[in-house]
Amino acid sequence: MSFVTIYGRVLALLKPERRLAVLLAMANIGLAGVGFIEPILFGRIIDVLSNSAGLSPDESWAQTIELLMIWCAAGFAGILAGIMVALHADRLAHRRRLAAMGLYFEHVLSLPAAFHSATHSGTLLKIMLTGADNLFGLWLAFFREHLSTFVAVLALLPLSLYLNWRLGLLLIGLIVVFALVSAIVVAKTEKAQGQVEAYHSELAARAGDALGNVVLVQSFVRLALEARELALVMERLLKAQFPVLNLWALMTVLSRMASTITIIAIFVLGSWLHLHGETTVGEIVSFMGFATMLIGRLEAAMGFVSRMFFQMHSLGEFFQVLDAESAVHEKPNARDIGNLKGTVVFDHVTLSYDDKRPAVTDLSFEAEAGKTVALVGPTGSGKSSTMALLSRLWDPQSGRILIDGTDIRDVTLESLRRNIGVVFQDSAVFHRSIADNIRVGRPEASDAEVEQAAKLAEAHDFIMRQSYGYNTVVGERGVNLSGGERQRLAIARALLKNPPVLILDEATSALDAATEVRIQKALDTLMQGRTTFIIAHRLATVRQADLILVLQNGKIVERGTFEALVASGGLFADLVKTQFGGAH
Repeated sequence: MSFVTIYGRVLALLKPERRLAVLLAMANIGLAGVGFIEPILFGRIIDVLSNSAGLSPDESWAQTIELLMIWCAAGFAGILAGIMVALHADRLAHRRRLAAMGLYFEHVLSLPAAFHSATHSGTLLKIMLTGADNLFGLWLAFFREHLSTFVAVLALLPLSLYLNWRLGLLLIGLIVVFALVSAIVVAKTEKAQGQVEAYHSELAARAGDALGNVVLVQSFVRLALEARELALVMERLLKAQFPVLNLWALMTVLSRMASTITIIAIFVLGSWLHLHGETTVGEIVSFMGFATMLIGRLEAAMGFVSRMFFQMHSLGEFFQVLDAESAVHEKPNARDIGNLKGTVVFDHVTLSYDDKRPAVTDLSFEAEAGKTVALVGPTGSGKSSTMALLSRLWDPQSGRILIDGTDIRDVTLESLRRNIGVVFQDSAVFHRSIADNIRVGRPEASDAEVEQAAKLAEAHDFIMRQSYGYNTVVGERGVNLSGGERQRLAIARALLKNPPVLILDEATSALDAATEVRIQKALDTLMQGRTTFIIAHRLATVRQADLILVLQNGKIVERGTFEALVASGGLFADLVKTQFGGAH
């Protein structure tokens, strides 16, 4: 993204509070206006005092008092405008910073699994925090410096030419020097700064990766190696950053040198013009005030350009994430589907993640309400992709999926997913209390409802053995719980949600035999009266399924009951023989 594009998007985020933003902008213009008036009035007062010999004392005093009154009025207006900016600019910037973080957070959570698998969570967190902080700084600087600087430069140049075109040309020359130096430095350092930001992202990803797998780091004695690899990234970052800093430091020196030479030239030329009767002392003083103000504004603008340059890449990353689109779009007229019975139909459904190799091809089957359908087959056969389609994590390229006769693309995502519960193989939990983790699907559930769900899931006993019972914090990724305990929490979560459609994605495959027996009892309770889809490699868990779909290479190659498929002697029978030997 270009400099102008990013800055425009930064300001566009102020739209929800545009009225206040406009008021603050007008206050800034007022402050800039006061800055223009003061040098003019100062010069006029000096001229009045210089020419007092030709006026009576009363006339000189009257003109001086008049100019001073105007100056006081302008100063009072400037104070009011300054109070307005001081009171509201910070508050506005803080509110919009948090709003931008919320917008980013919500958008990232809505993005598909493919996006998250390609982007490390540490990088996403770094982009959010750095981007929000830079947005805050830019908004604050816009209302305190940038706008008034822009107005001052636009207004001071015509005024300076009006006051004295010869002296005004010197200021124009100074602006040209500033612009050229800035353009050259930006052109030479833009690519290098992009590499610097890439190293910052790599630092965040590496640190997040190590912190998220601290047990692995300690178990395999990788502490020194991880620290050393992080230090190498830091070394490459500094190697890329220092040349950029050197060029910007050189620009600052050259700009300051040009400013000093311009001030001296204005004084020399002004003195020469005064000696030849072409300007007054007051005009020289006014012009020096203009020149000093303009130079100060130009230096502030250079500081702004410098800061914006170093922030541009991180802000660009922030907006690129916001521009990332979900693979699934909700129709404008999508309706709430309400409470479902749970009849599911796949009608000639085909999905390809990359438009090259289909993940599933021409899937057609029906799951009647309250029945259990099992999906089995080799790894990569399309089982998880099929269930991802049902939850609309992806939309098919062709075909349609119906629930209770309604195409799922015609209903809101919230209402669809509200009717579907999922228990994964590795149940994810938040770093929150046990009760909060059970309430994930129904935040409004009462304590009694939470406890009842836990009892049905065979989880109440182990919960009560925890230090604080249901208020015990489970740790990041549930580190304080065993795999079986996390799984029972996931089942309790699904029971509390009470969805008509249930997906069990390898729900017991990672458990030991004794734990699996308890979990299976809880699952049997969970499955009662629900349309249930079971993804399983362990075929013993699908023996009681009403319908088994055997997938291979994304296609349904067999379907039927357990006994019928074994008797048919096909792929399923081979899988059964592999797992059970001669007995099944």
